[in-house]
Amino acid sequence: MEKIDIRLVGYLDPDAQALVAAALADLRERYDDGEGDGTPIDPADFEPPRGAFFVAYLDGEPVASGAWRGRAADGTTAEIKRMYTAPPARGRGIARAVLAEVERSARAAGHSRIVLETGDRQPEAIKLYLTAGYRRIADFGFYKDEPGVRSFGKDLT
Repeated sequence: MEKIDIRLVGYLDPDAQALVAAALADLRERYDDGEGDGTPIDPADFEPPRGAFFVAYLDGEPVASGAWRGRAADGTTAEIKRMYTAPPARGRGIARAVLAEVERSARAAGHSRIVLETGDRQPEAIKLYLTAGYRRIADFGFYKDEPGVRSFGKDLT
């Protein structure tokens, strides 16, 4: 596997924003809608200690992202957001490395559980999460009542 450089950046970092835009375009194409992901996002939610946003680089180029934000008022649960890998970088273990860093960071911040929502038109994401130890949980979040939504969770302890 190639050397992956994963950096903690702000949500509004230009590389982060370019990857978020690419992720949203990918979702718009997969789900044939105008939004991609209408989940309300506050950039401050991804600033430590409330959360974290990571960008992965290969040869100095941003190729993937992943983030978490606190979800539960009691501080036990984090939510994964903005996991994305650019098409030319897929299949190289980059998403798995970013996911591991997201989990490590959330655990270090004191979270004992991590959750996410994805959709049935993202089979590669579902496969990644299942092989990383995530299990199906009750749907939650912005899209919980939408057909095809899949929510997953994992204990970080």
